[in-house]
Amino acid sequence: MISQEGGGAEESPREVLPPEPATTLAEFTPALRLLRTWAGLTYRQLEARAKEQGRALPSSTIATTLGRSTLPRESFVDAYTRACGLKEEQVQRWVDARARIAMGVEPEADEGAGGDTVVTAVPARVRSPWRWRAPVIVAVIIGLGLVLAVSFRGRPSGAPAQTSKSVATSSETAVPWLDISEVGSWAEIHPARTPKFCLAEGRDRTNQFTTAIAAQQPCGQTVSPRVFVDPVGEDNAVQIQWHHQGSGIGCLTVLNDGVGQDLLVPRKDCDDDNTNQLFTFEPIGPSGPDSGLIRIHPVGSGQCLGLRDQDTIAGTEIVQERCSGAPDQEFLINPIPPPA
Repeated sequence: MISQEGGGAEESPREVLPPEPATTLAEFTPALRLLRTWAGLTYRQLEARAKEQGRALPSSTIATTLGRSTLPRESFVDAYTRACGLKEEQVQRWVDARARIAMGVEPEADEGAGGDTVVTAVPARVRSPWRWRAPVIVAVIIGLGLVLAVSFRGRPSGAPAQTSKSVATSSETAVPWLDISEVGSWAEIHPARTPKFCLAEGRDRTNQFTTAIAAQQPCGQTVSPRVFVDPVGEDNAVQIQWHHQGSGIGCLTVLNDGVGQDLLVPRKDCDDDNTNQLFTFEPIGPSGPDSGLIRIHPVGSGQCLGLRDQDTIAGTEIVQERCSGAPDQEFLINPIPPPA
């Protein structure tokens, strides 16, 4: 908090209340900068605090994010406000305010506050039994999905039709030819050869790696996580997030060594600077972006995602492999309804 020196007549740092979360896009990032001033911490100190709390918050990410006018990602707001020293309820108010701005929804008024507008707190999150970051289990995220569902090209045959809605907080798109919003989009990712399957949760069929991995599974399974494509940075890179009901949010991460080498696994420590969690989409096919076909490249290696051994059956692992042009490395993306 703000450090003060002097006699006992001055206000104690603990009595200095943190700034309230802003309610508009134009005010939100400046309010985050003000929060750091209140905390009296440098970027390096914030990074160290976040690390102590089990979160990744590089000082370079803090500087870049606070220097932009776009809406910060939810994971940043969560980790940053905690590092600044806010309590759980205060952190939740900042996260909720960010979600409402992304939705374009006005905050609710507290009738007992004399007309002052406040952001209504949402019930505390459920801690994840997985190795994932705790989710924001609130009605706000449902509305966010409605707002951000956009029109992707190339809906595969057999995949459910979706009425797309686009209410953006910014007129720009992060991946223009896919119309992915800057604040992200809910989606299904289908292997192009087997569009009845989706990128979903599976298990290593060799039984060498024992926790959840990415695999192709029948679409629409209630136990499968929802996929959220979250743009990161300036080069059309995205994180592929899994939102699992009752379990949490994790970023798909490529394993580069060990018994799980080349598998994709969910990790709670989402980090904009971790190239093993970043992917780019390459349009392919004779008509380019209009074909709807894409290759997915892990940024860390520049290789391709594909199906292990080019299998077509349910449960086939999605792995990092050398780009070969084979059809198992072709994917489709289409929008889905928001979580219910």
